Amino acid sequence: MSASWLIGISIVVLTIAYIVYGRYLSKQLGINPERPTPANVTPDGVDYVSTKAPVLFGHHFASIAGAGPILGPIYAAIFGWIPVLLWILIGSIFVGGVHDFSALIASVRHGGKSIGEVIEEHIGHSGKKLFLIFIWSVLVLVIAVFAKAVASVFVKEPATATSSLLFIGLAVLFGFSVYRLKTSLWLSSAIGVILILICIVVGIFFPFPLSFNNWIIILLVYVFIASVTPVWILLQPRDYLNSFLLYMILIGGVLGILITNPRIESFPVITHFQTDLGTLFPILFVTVACGAISGFHSLVASGTSSKQLDSEANAKMVALGGMLVEAVLAVMALITAITISYSDYGRLVTNAAGGPIGIFSTGVGTFISTFGINEKTAVTFAALAISAFALTTLDTATRLARFAFQEFFDVKGKKSILSQNRYLATLITVFFAALLIFSGTHDVLWPLFGSANQLLASIVLLAITVWLAKMKKKNAFVKYPMIFMFGVTITALGILTYKNFMLHNYVLFSLSILLFVVTIFLVVEAIKSLKKIMV
Repeated sequence: MSASWLIGISIVVLTIAYIVYGRYLSKQLGINPERPTPANVTPDGVDYVSTKAPVLFGHHFASIAGAGPILGPIYAAIFGWIPVLLWILIGSIFVGGVHDFSALIASVRHGGKSIGEVIEEHIGHSGKKLFLIFIWSVLVLVIAVFAKAVASVFVKEPATATSSLLFIGLAVLFGFSVYRLKTSLWLSSAIGVILILICIVVGIFFPFPLSFNNWIIILLVYVFIASVTPVWILLQPRDYLNSFLLYMILIGGVLGILITNPRIESFPVITHFQTDLGTLFPILFVTVACGAISGFHSLVASGTSSKQLDSEANAKMVALGGMLVEAVLAVMALITAITISYSDYGRLVTNAAGGPIGIFSTGVGTFISTFGINEKTAVTFAALAISAFALTTLDTATRLARFAFQEFFDVKGKKSILSQNRYLATLITVFFAALLIFSGTHDVLWPLFGSANQLLASIVLLAITVWLAKMKKKNAFVKYPMIFMFGVTITALGILTYKNFMLHNYVLFSLSILLFVVTIFLVVEAIKSLKKIMV
């Protein structure tokens, strides 16, 4: 089969879904461009900043994409390409798209607060507290894992480190240019893109080598600064500029696939229900998270994006559009894996020197080289782009963890240093992430992350279902994806709990049990709320 048909059909399907299903979701959620958003009502110049749609889309897309939609599909290709492709398309439209769009709107309607606020109002105060502990713990884990991953890349590819540091400086200049000097967004963007390419070239010629531990310290200092500074100075412009890297990879990769027209020849349509990765159900649906549905998206939507949304009319573009464009990236990642032989895939995907990122960089670099660009340069560019996305996830996760920490200690009518002081909240968050990094326990915890991420998505869908029911609005479009995701997550956790018990890994076994307890508690509380509504 031709890969160009695969990417072409996927783009057409996702575009139609954005127009048709997006219109339906907008109607169900009662999108009203005249309704003031939190960024208009309570601007503070730090977190609540009214933002133009293209800039906010860039921040949101760069934050949710990261390396997730690249790693998941390539790992999951072990099941065959048809199951992965179907899950990406169906999941991103009817599950992930619904999850992201509704999470953003729910947060906007609750003053830009997190989904925890929605849970408190519609399920209960205890549910909110437990939920905030859960998401803060997951985000600390994300910070630890991504800091280690980025530091490892910087040590292996010092050119990437140079480019990334230059990106940060460029982002600060961009923020001042747009928000203080009032320079035209389009002019600033055009100059910014040119400077991004220059940063990449400078990085290749002037690599910046440091030890792993030194990079960890630098990264932790960076995420602390990124978390406490006004969003327009660093986080938002860096994400916006980095999104252009992602656009270049997307456009270059898609056009390269259409031009080279690689064939899917030896890669099986479907392999076996049981593989080395696990069983197709539920492991496929946990492995391909970003690109289909990811609980982390709701943290971005309700953590930073809802505080910057200028108009509800932009919500569909930012949330649903971001999810569906990410699905295109996931399909492209899948194509880089299945256009090589199945035997080569099996060898490369477990290769520490290559792995999924190596497969993706080589594949996309090969596609982009059709434009006359040196293939080695194209491959290096793809690798640099992926590193930039991982760093984006790292600093966004730190800010979101700070929000969750402060909100946990935010008691109505009372002020405390833990809820009011963003510096202390960030310091505590970064401290625990550092403990995970240097203790090595994050490597043990990682197998739980996939299930925890999808459990988070399930809980968010549950909270939104209750919220819509309380407003006497139709909620089937949220309820049925929620039921499916709980089925996936509970099954995956059950398998993981049993496996870790048999392996005598009692740390993971205990954490799995804890996730079950959180899930059961919130489901029971939600059912109680729904019964009250029906009375």
